[in-house]
Amino acid sequence: MKKILIIEDDESIAELEKDYLEITGFATKIALDGIQGGELALNEDFDLILLDVMLPGKDGFKVCQEIREVKEIPILMVTAKKEDIYKIQGLGIGADDYIVKPFSPSELVARVNAHISRYERLTSVEKNNSKEKSSIAIGRIKILLKARRVYIEEEEVKFANKEFELLLFLASNPNIVFSKDALLDRIWGEESLGDNSTVTVHINRIREKIELDSSNPQYIETVWGAGYRFNI
Repeated sequence: MKKILIIEDDESIAELEKDYLEITGFATKIALDGIQGGELALNEDFDLILLDVMLPGKDGFKVCQEIREVKEIPILMVTAKKEDIYKIQGLGIGADDYIVKPFSPSELVARVNAHISRYERLTSVEKNNSKEKSSIAIGRIKILLKARRVYIEEEEVKFANKEFELLLFLASNPNIVFSKDALLDRIWGEESLGDNSTVTVHINRIREKIELDSSNPQYIETVWGAGYRFNI
């Protein structure tokens, strides 16, 4: 049985999420503040985390950052804030998706299922690929497939889950131009909801980590009007 951690300070919303998830076959645990939620996320095993942004003790952005330092499981941020800046901030620190209150329970369950299924497929593909190839080395960059680690000039650099998947996909398909929509579909799939600005945010984050000069990228090139290309 898949296990979901709900970090939500509004107990009525947390219980509603819990009820719908358990009806559809998930096991759940609730934390009502950021401190308790962060501790549970780091010390127990979950298949996905539902993380509210506005939390007492420690906000959702900080909790997300701390989880991402050690774990790659899907994180779905939940908030009443509709402004794009909150979405960009959440995605930028490693959240996999963003859902705005109020939302329908069926949408929540669908998003949870989609993220868990996609994470399992991607990790399965990476395991199969690692039997044939354990790493990809391009210039200053070395990607360890099985360990899901990235080294820039022998120094490890931390990547959020979707950042790693996007970098790995581009590096595995060098010199090919992929549109934002194609990358959105390949990396985010059904849960993307067609918002290709997500791709731009992640590309910018990756460039900051792998490029000597992110404003003049050597590896991930913008092909204007077409998309992005990983150069060798």
